[in-house]
This record gives sequence, structure tokens and C-alpha cells, in this order.
Amino acid sequence: MNRPQVLVFIDWFSPGFKAGGPVRSVVNLVDHLRERIDFHIVTSDTEYTETSPYTGIIPDSWTVMPGGERVWYASRKGTRRSTWDQLIKDRAWDAVYVQGMWSLWFSAMPLWLTRGSDRNRIVAVRGMLAPGMMRHGGLKKRFFLWFMKLTGSYAQVEFQATNAEEVEDVKRWISPRTPIHQVPNLGRRFRGLPSRPRSKMPGELRLVSVARIALEKNTRFAIECLGGLTGHITFDLYGPIYDQDYWRHCQKIISALPPNVNVSYKGVIPPEEVPAVLSTYHALFMPSKGENFGHTMAEALANGLPLVISDRTPWRSLQQQHAGWDLPLDTPDRFTRALGQLLDADQQHYDLWCEGAFALGERYLNDQDNVERSFLMFHP
Repeated sequence: MNRPQVLVFIDWFSPGFKAGGPVRSVVNLVDHLRERIDFHIVTSDTEYTETSPYTGIIPDSWTVMPGGERVWYASRKGTRRSTWDQLIKDRAWDAVYVQGMWSLWFSAMPLWLTRGSDRNRIVAVRGMLAPGMMRHGGLKKRFFLWFMKLTGSYAQVEFQATNAEEVEDVKRWISPRTPIHQVPNLGRRFRGLPSRPRSKMPGELRLVSVARIALEKNTRFAIECLGGLTGHITFDLYGPIYDQDYWRHCQKIISALPPNVNVSYKGVIPPEEVPAVLSTYHALFMPSKGENFGHTMAEALANGLPLVISDRTPWRSLQQQHAGWDLPLDTPDRFTRALGQLLDADQQHYDLWCEGAFALGERYLNDQDNVERSFLMFHP
């Protein structure tokens, strides 16, 4: 059987990682399916928020990666319509797979150039049609969607949604009749192993967040929840600072915290270092305004790390599974109470939360059904 040939468009890809979830989603997809699908990935030659291209990369040509997939790192000068047209016509692709909604070159242009063709075209929404995301720059986004529909760029296009809420988002903003694949994102390809037991004493709590410092990640809200807690608390933030003004507001709140609460910014870490970093904390604290998956949350669970998150992610009913808390953002006191429970926990009670978190992460990592559903999206 011939392997499906899939052409992927994404703004940033490995070795980049600062753009977060979408990059991790495609990296994981390729890792799981490279033995069954030939992936050709078109991306930029410069990391998110950076100005200098990656070192050691030859731009504007196909680079064969160690796993066998091919990546076209487009230079700024080489990002143009004629190049995209050439890449699309290079072979009879079984699918053109577009990541996200709002990028001119990596979302709109591939769909515009393939209008009216019989190629299988799939758009992975990546959470970009969620209510919270549509409220930011909503007028521009509505105009963009109107223009794409007017030009026929979404005609005969299929969409990937990772959960039921995202299915409804696509129906609302694209069309109720749009073909939709409900296919969850895949976690990192590794077998979850219980981390070494973390020492836990009542009255101490080490929290971590691995995410952009940004409004949609709700960093400020997280910091504000710590002010009323007693005991010794540390909260370490890892990730790029997306909005300097927002970070300055966060710093003001940090400076006003009581002396028993220590919040520190630790900078950016590459994805391969995340599991080791997570293993040194008591809980992942990320009350974001919305995640269509939450790769860091999956990795935290696989490391036996309880979650304290919002109810706007796919990771739900955590308390019933003894894996953490998923709480509504309009009740900040509930976040403080949950953190208080972890703060007061002794080793025996804390270990129960770790065991529940690991069990949930292990079930997800070993779910081959999601891998098969991902494959069938390209090869029905």
C-alpha cells in the first residue's frame, strides 16, 4: 500500500518550540505516524519572536530530517506565492494540511492557491475559533473569515477539531455543513513512567507553569490566587514573554505578594527538558482561558504531577479521578482553596494525587485509538 503524501503548512516547526501547542501538536503527529505517512512540512526558517534564522539550516530547499520527514524552511525572501504554488504542484498530494486560521502565508495562501482543486484539504483549528480567542481582534477575524468564504477558499475544505466544543466553534464560524474530523491531539511519543517520589511536607508547595506569559494563559490571575495562602509557596514561570505590558502588570502583583510567596520567571526551556523540570514540583498551576489540548498538562500527568487548571481545557473531571482540579475562572476562591489543600497535604495524601495524575496520563499516552483516528484523517 502506498503511503499517503501529506503537505503540511505551519508558521513554526522544530527546532523551534516557542510558539507552543501547534508546534508540539505537529511534532507529535509526525513522531507517531512517520512510519505510515510521508510528511513534507513547509515552515519559516526563523523561530517565533526571533529575528535571526535558525543556525545550520539551508533555507528554501527540502531538508531531510533524521526521522525521514522533509521540511522546507522558507526564508523571508522565499516566502512568496510562486514558491507556494510550486510546492503545491510538486506532486499529487493526498492531503494539504493547514495549521491554524489567521496566518496569511501558512493558512490563507495554501487554501487560496488550492481553490477548486480535488486535493484533500484539512485545516486544524488549533483552538483559534474558541470564544475567548474570537474576542481578541474579533472584527479583523470576522473580516478574514468573510473574505475566505467569499473567495471560495473554504469550499470543500475539511476541518480538524480536537473536542466537541471545537466542533461547535467550526459549525458556528465556518458552516453547520462543514465536514469536521473530531480527532484529539497526540501526546509526546513515550511511555509514561512514574517519577521518583517527591518529598512533600505540610505547609510547603512548589508550583510551576510552562506556558507563554500572556493574557490568554491567565498568568496574572494565577499570581493573584496566591496572595491569601499561608505557608512557604514557590511559583516558577517558564515560557516566552509574549506581551511586555502584560508582564509588567504581573510584576507589580508579584512585588505586592506577602514574603511567604515567591514567584520567579525562569525563562524559556526546550520541549525535551520539560519532563525533567516538571519532576521537581508539586503541581502544575495553569488556569488558562482556553486550551484545545494542553501538551504541558498531558506531560505533567504522565509525570505524576497533579493539575490545578481551568475548566476550559479537555482535561476535565480531574477531582473525581484524584488527578487535580479543573475549576471555573469566575470563582478564584476555589483555586485558592484547591491550592490550600495541596499546601496542607502530607506525604501520604499528596502521593494519592500523584498516583491519580499518573494513571490518567498513562491511559492517554497508551490510547492507540487516537493515533489510528489521526491516520484515518489522511487516509480514510
